[in-house]
Amino acid sequence: MHVPANFGELRSLPDDNASLATAMPNVLILYAHPAAELSRTNRLMVEAAAKLPNVVVNDLYERYPDFHIDIEREQQLLTQADLVVMQHPIHWYSMPALQKEWLDLVLARGWAFGHDGNALRGKGFWLVASTGGESEAYAPGGRHGHPFSDFLPPYRQTAQLCGMRWMEPLILHGAHHIAPVDFQRHVEHYLDKLERYPNWD
Repeated sequence: MHVPANFGELRSLPDDNASLATAMPNVLILYAHPAAELSRTNRLMVEAAAKLPNVVVNDLYERYPDFHIDIEREQQLLTQADLVVMQHPIHWYSMPALQKEWLDLVLARGWAFGHDGNALRGKGFWLVASTGGESEAYAPGGRHGHPFSDFLPPYRQTAQLCGMRWMEPLILHGAHHIAPVDFQRHVEHYLDKLERYPNWD
């Protein structure tokens, strides 16, 4: 995957109040795909997002193949973000292993939650995920037996515990065989949201 020039840069906002008032919100995409070389939909989405001037793509599996996470770096990236996007394919009704390790280490007590843990308060939290199964599989009579929303409480509670704003997730079902025209619409919707944050309808 091509890594954009701004990958991982720590961006500084302007100091003067006038510039701050008009500054574009910074978006941090935490991209976790354990088989990124096999990905089509997620890879194309993050490559398109990386071209936006207000977006930084943080590819966790590319940066931390050994799972040795630079906590200080990750916290600095989070501090500068207005919207934190957790993007990954769904693995066993949850997130890939490295994304969970990232949560365990980076969102530390006293920094992200708990006493004096206010570093993320007020920031947006947006889950952007994909599933191999069609939307019909996530229904009482479907293969997975539950609506997809039943698998979201751990994400939502993470955002709530950290004082973040829960944004309605963007889920791509049937990612392995989605029609090109439908995928194009999905990408356009994704990019539109990234560009317009926080001015979502």
